[in-house]
Amino acid sequence: MQLDTTILGLFRDAAGSVPAYRRFLAEQGVDPETVREPGQIPLMTKEGYHLRFPLPERCRDGRLDAAAMVALSSGSSGRATVWPRSVRDEEPVTARFAQVFRDGFGADRRSTLAVVCFALGNWVGGMYTVAACRQLSAAGFPVTVAAPGNDIGEILRVVGELGGHFEQVVLLGYPPFVKNVVDAGPARGVNWPEYDVKLVLAGEVFSEQWRDLVAARAGIADPVSGVASLYGTADAGVLGNETALSVRIRRFLADRPEVATKLFGDSRLPTLVQYDPAARLFETAPDGTLAFSADGMVPLVRYHIADEGGLLSYPEMVALCREHGFDPGDGPELPFVYVFGRSLFTVSFFGANIYPENVTVGLERPGVSEWTTGRFVLRTIEDEDRDRHLSVVVELAAGAEPTPDRAELAAGSIRAELLRLNSEFANYVLPEHQTPRIELRPADDPEFFPHGVKHRYTRR
Repeated sequence: MQLDTTILGLFRDAAGSVPAYRRFLAEQGVDPETVREPGQIPLMTKEGYHLRFPLPERCRDGRLDAAAMVALSSGSSGRATVWPRSVRDEEPVTARFAQVFRDGFGADRRSTLAVVCFALGNWVGGMYTVAACRQLSAAGFPVTVAAPGNDIGEILRVVGELGGHFEQVVLLGYPPFVKNVVDAGPARGVNWPEYDVKLVLAGEVFSEQWRDLVAARAGIADPVSGVASLYGTADAGVLGNETALSVRIRRFLADRPEVATKLFGDSRLPTLVQYDPAARLFETAPDGTLAFSADGMVPLVRYHIADEGGLLSYPEMVALCREHGFDPGDGPELPFVYVFGRSLFTVSFFGANIYPENVTVGLERPGVSEWTTGRFVLRTIEDEDRDRHLSVVVELAAGAEPTPDRAELAAGSIRAELLRLNSEFANYVLPEHQTPRIELRPADDPEFFPHGVKHRYTRR
């Protein structure tokens, strides 16, 4: 009931102060005066709301000039979506960082060098992380921020020159990139155990085997408390974060897929985080994906982010663990949200959303389109060393042969279009990881292109 009241309060405030939202409601035939429960409020989407109304009209009182800064994310066409921020918008995000830094790392009492390894510039991850870490410092945490961005050489130089002056070093970035940093360290004279390293990761689901592998290479004694993932979005910043409690539960479930299937309705192991319902009000949409409401300069009311996942209360989660003989221990008594990854046919790679539309253009170029059907499967794969790669399985036209030259040509064409169309890909993914791995399959291949079945362009 309290959550319903909060959503209704945000709804009425947005209806009264946001010009675009008033127009949106009118188009939906919704009279704000008649709304008595959240279910009467239409779902808001990026395509149906943000991309349809002018940016200033989506701000409170139509005032874009009230923004302290803006962040950008790019969609399938490469057109940037702008997300205005006020300083106040940073507060709920900083709270999630504070929980990780305080409860997991003891950074409220230990001198900490926070090294931001996200891409810098207008993209949301880097600047938002810098802002949140600086807010921690302003709140009295002994945290010093360095922001080398996604430059491995510069990151290692910062750690080598400054890390020894602090009790611990925290690396913040996308999982595959942070692993690249850790792997490159020893060859450049960085002895990770000397720095008592911790990791804050965001943007992609990773396995518990991956957590253990990277923790071991970084000299992290306790992967449960020393490696934390954030669940975030360009639309509203950080929505939830791993806690030691959620990690212990996830590791328990990783060894018991039958329990995970019962809990999540899927044998895949999702990201599992806790969230504060006072700041981010999650719900499941009618199609089973996620929606949330969040206050801000651009209010989001029942915003359908369409991530595949679901919700569990704290009592439900603890009870299920104990039912299967596992006591998860103490932790924040906050609800859980689990996320398999972005739906809407995207693949996340180094934190960049990769869209099938980008790949389609690559296969339509002269020299490639003549021997392909245009169908493909986009995915990420993990090799024996736990490094992730972008994979595209391409369907050959009838009678076309799968030669190495053709695979190389398709890879170069797709890479060129990704760089041209997708600014996140161009700025987040290192050059050595930008060329996809191509697998050429015959037409109507039963594994990837079965005849008579509606084709899906992504696979996990």
